[in-house]
Amino acid sequence: MDFYGESLYQAFSLIISADAALVEVFWLSVKVSLTALLIACTVGLPLGAFLAVQRFSGRGTLIGFINTLMGMPPVVIGLIVYLHLSRSGPLGWMGLLYTPTAMIIAQVILITPIIAALSCQIVEDLHEDYRDLFASLCVPSHFAVLSYIYDARYSLLTVVMAGFGRAVSEVGAVIVVGGNIDHLTRVMTTTIALETSKGNLELALALGLILMIKALFINACGLRIKITAQAKAYV
Repeated sequence: MDFYGESLYQAFSLIISADAALVEVFWLSVKVSLTALLIACTVGLPLGAFLAVQRFSGRGTLIGFINTLMGMPPVVIGLIVYLHLSRSGPLGWMGLLYTPTAMIIAQVILITPIIAALSCQIVEDLHEDYRDLFASLCVPSHFAVLSYIYDARYSLLTVVMAGFGRAVSEVGAVIVVGGNIDHLTRVMTTTIALETSKGNLELALALGLILMIKALFINACGLRIKITAQAKAYV
């Protein structure tokens, strides 16, 4: 029991003192995950809304492919990205392997299907309610997509938070394409894995606590926004 208590004490000490290694890993994790989230939302939200509104040949196949990507093991995604970015791969000339950019690419591939699939379901429910109205008003499909995204913005915020949580907690793909290089591609999850294997539980626990606090903070913000939106709806 003293062992766990001492480890937790040291972990809190690292957080309170803003340990340099801890801060460096934290900010790189946030930067990589937020960048990946921004790109994934730019692609995934309109794609999901488009699939919910449009009916065309191959739509079911495309939705099935996106759902398949949702369940794809992260290590496999990392391997695919690695093969493309390695020196012998088609994109090897760009020199992106073992850089934060490679980690962003892997995270984008991981979370874009999640955002697209969940937003498709949310917008499809709205489309069932407004389809006849928009058809009677001859609303263009691209305008309908934008209208649905705006109308479902609070529900889609939950999708965005889920995407960020998936990105920041990823370890398999980012360690394959990033290499877990100190001061370059070492993020919170890969640092936890490394420091635990080295027996440095203080830093691992500190980063674990930060990830838990992050999850609680994001959920609290989402709940607060939802409550505020519901309150405004009844004003």
